Amino acid sequence: MPHDRTDDRTDDRLPEPAGYDGPVGGWGSMRGMAQVGRAAHPDPGVAITLARQNKPGGYMCSSCAWAKPPNPHPAEFCENGAKATIWDLTTETCTPEVMARHSVTELATWSDHDLEMLGRLTHPMRYDAESDRYVAASWDEAITAIAGHLRAVDPKKTCFYVSGKAALEPSFLFGLFARAYGHMNLPDSSNMCHETTSVGLKQVIGSPVGTCVLEDFEHCDAIFYVGQNPGTNSPRILHPLQKAVERGCTIVAFNPLREKGLLEFTNPQRPVQMTIGRRTQIADLYFQPHPGGDIAALTGVAKHVLAMERDEGGILDHDFLREHCHGLEDWMAWVEATPWADLEEVSGLSRAQMEEAGRVYARAKAVMGIYGMGLTQHVHGSDSIGALVNLMLLRGNIGRKGAGVSPVRGHSNVQGQRTVGITEKPELAPHDRLRALFDIDPPEEVGWNTLAFCQAALAGEVEAYIGLGGNLARAVPDQPRVMAAWRDIPMTVHVATRLNRTHLAPGRQSWLLPCLVRAETDLQDSGSQQVSVEDSFSHIYGSIGRRDPASPHLWSETAIVATLADAVLDPNPRLPWRAWRGNYALIRKAIEAVWPDEFGNYEARMNQPGGFYRGNPARERDWQTETGKAQFTIPAGLDATGLARGVDAPFRLITLRSNDQFNTTIYGMSDRLRGIEGRMVVMMAPADMVAAGLKPDDLVALVTDSDDGVDRRVQGLRVVPYDLPRGAVAGYYPELNVLAPLDRHDLASGTPAYKGIPVRIEA
Repeated sequence: MPHDRTDDRTDDRLPEPAGYDGPVGGWGSMRGMAQVGRAAHPDPGVAITLARQNKPGGYMCSSCAWAKPPNPHPAEFCENGAKATIWDLTTETCTPEVMARHSVTELATWSDHDLEMLGRLTHPMRYDAESDRYVAASWDEAITAIAGHLRAVDPKKTCFYVSGKAALEPSFLFGLFARAYGHMNLPDSSNMCHETTSVGLKQVIGSPVGTCVLEDFEHCDAIFYVGQNPGTNSPRILHPLQKAVERGCTIVAFNPLREKGLLEFTNPQRPVQMTIGRRTQIADLYFQPHPGGDIAALTGVAKHVLAMERDEGGILDHDFLREHCHGLEDWMAWVEATPWADLEEVSGLSRAQMEEAGRVYARAKAVMGIYGMGLTQHVHGSDSIGALVNLMLLRGNIGRKGAGVSPVRGHSNVQGQRTVGITEKPELAPHDRLRALFDIDPPEEVGWNTLAFCQAALAGEVEAYIGLGGNLARAVPDQPRVMAAWRDIPMTVHVATRLNRTHLAPGRQSWLLPCLVRAETDLQDSGSQQVSVEDSFSHIYGSIGRRDPASPHLWSETAIVATLADAVLDPNPRLPWRAWRGNYALIRKAIEAVWPDEFGNYEARMNQPGGFYRGNPARERDWQTETGKAQFTIPAGLDATGLARGVDAPFRLITLRSNDQFNTTIYGMSDRLRGIEGRMVVMMAPADMVAAGLKPDDLVALVTDSDDGVDRRVQGLRVVPYDLPRGAVAGYYPELNVLAPLDRHDLASGTPAYKGIPVRIEA
C-alpha cells in the first residue's frame, strides 16, 4: 500500500496511539514480577536467590549483561532479571512422561510461551522418529552416540553454537574442544545482535567492545542514547541514568519509537518516590528518526558542531584530533558537502532538532554515547557505529573519565564468550599460545558464523550441530527455510534447560541434554563449583549457585562439554578434560595462562566487590587500528537500511521485544510499557493507518518486499496505532523473523538487519 510521508501525527482525527500511563519501574514493575511468579510456580527459595543476585559472592543474573556494582542495592535486580530467575527456578518439570503425551508435530503448533511453560527438562532424551517423540535416554547412551557420530564425520562440517548465557568456563572449553577437534565453526548469539559492534568499533577505535565503565556515569555531562530501550531490555541501567539526571546530566535520546524507558522512571529502591514522590524524567530531548536514519541524524549533529567551531571557536579538541585521529580532513569535507536537506530527508528530523542536539554536545565537557541494536541491526550498521564515533571524537570523548562509547549488550555473558575464544576468526584467538599450552593445531581458515552456518544448512553441508543453550532456529532470519533445512542435519544436539522451538526441528538423530541453571548448586568431584561472567563494561565476576537442582539427572554445561570432548578426542595429557570437569578452578588457571594480561590473579579477583576490570586499550587511547589512530569514517550512504525512499517505497519493519520477554523467552502476553496486549500485532503510525484505510484492531498480513522469489508473510496481525515515524512499522521478535531475508545483513559483520525489513501490508 503506498503511503504519504507527511508527518501529521498531531491531527486529532487520527487514532489515539497505544501507550502506558505509568512510569518504568514503580508498582507496575512489582506487579509484572508477581504475575510471572504466579505463572512459573518457582521454588520457594527463589526469594533467597534474588536477595543474593548480582552481589559479591552471590549469583550473577542470567538475563542481561549490565554491571554488578561494588556497592549493590538491597535488591540488585530489575524486573527482567527477577523474571529470568523466577523462570529458571520453576518447579514445573518437563519429564519424559510429559513428552510422551505429545508428538513433536503437535508441539510445533504451540506458542513459544506454552512450550517453555512445560517446565525444566529433567532427563537426557533422544528423538524417536517412528513415534515422533522425544524419549528418555541415559547420559552414557547420549555421550556414546554423539561422540561416535562426531568421530565419523568431517569436523569442518560441524557447528558448535554458544548461547550468550553460557559462562566463561564452559565457553572456553567449548572453543578449545572445537579447535582440538579441527574446526572454527563457533557462531554465538553475538552474531545476531552486536557483531556489528565487534567489527565496527574494532575498525575505528581498535577495540571490539565499549570503552566505558560504570564509574563514567558519575562524571558525564551529557549522554547520547541511540537505538536502545532500557525499560524493556536493561532496566538496571535506569538507576545510574536517574542519578546522572539528578546531578544535571543532559540525556538526548534517538529512537524511532517513543518508549517509556527513556521518558519516566520511578525507582523501586526509593520508598518515597514509590509512594508520594514525583517520577524522574529521563530524556531531556527525545528525537524519533526514521529506522536507519541515525547516520544522517548523527552527521547532522556533527555538522552543527563544526559550524559552531567556525563561528565561535574553542569547540573542537584540536590537540586530541591532531595527536589521536586519522581521516579528519576528508570526513569534514564530506560533511560540509552533505546538504542539510539530505540529512533531514533521510533522518526524519528537522535541521533545528539536529542543531539543538549539536548545542548540547558542544557545551558538555564529557559525553557518553550509549547504543543498542537499533544502531547495529542494519545493512550499514557498522557505518552507523562509525557515525557515532565520528561525533564522539570531535571533542575527545573517548578515552577519558565520564566519556566514551558504550554498547548495551544483551545476554549475560555474550561479551565474555568472545574474550575466551568463541570466534570463527582465527586472528581473534591466540592460536600460538593454544598450540604451546595444549599441544593442538587450531585451523587457520575462517569458520562459520551464524549467517554462514544457516547458508551451509540450506546447502545441505552440515553434518552435526551442537547448541550450548539458546534457541537459534527461532532467532535467525528466514525461519521456515532454515528450520526445514535443520531437520536434514544428520545429528543435532541441544544443551538446554527448557523445551523451545529449535528442539522441534530435530535432525535425523537428535538429543536433548538437560543442564543446570546458573542459580543451582553445581557439585563436582572437588566440591561445589562456581563460574564467572563478563559484563558490558569488561568486568569479570564470580557466580555461585545454591538452589537444589530441578532434577538429579542434570549436568552442568561445563561437565557436558568436558565429557563430550573427552569422548571425542584422542588422549592428550595437556587437555585434562576430566580434571577440568571436576574442578573449575583448573579451567580458570588455563584461561589465565592463555590471557595472562587480562586474567592475572583470576581466582582471587573474580569475587571482589565490583569484579575485576580486564582492561581496554582504547580507553587508554591506545588505538589498535590499521593507522594506529582513531579513525574518522565516511559512510557508504546516509541511510543505514539501504532501502529506497519515496511514496511507493515499502514500509520499514522494526522487530523488538515486549516487556514480558527476554530474547526468544516469552514470559507472558502483555507488553505493559507500550500498553499492548498480545503478540501478533503490527504497530503503525496513526496517519499511515488512515492513509491505508485501516482502523485499530483490523487484521492484516505483512509481506516482505523482495524480488528473490521467496514468499515471506505473516498473517493475522492486529493493527495497533503507535507513536512512531511515518513509513515505519513495528512488531515482535521472534514471530516476525519470518519476514527477514537471510541475505539482508550488516555488510561488514553479517548481523541480521532486523531493524529495517522492507515489508508491504495486505488487508
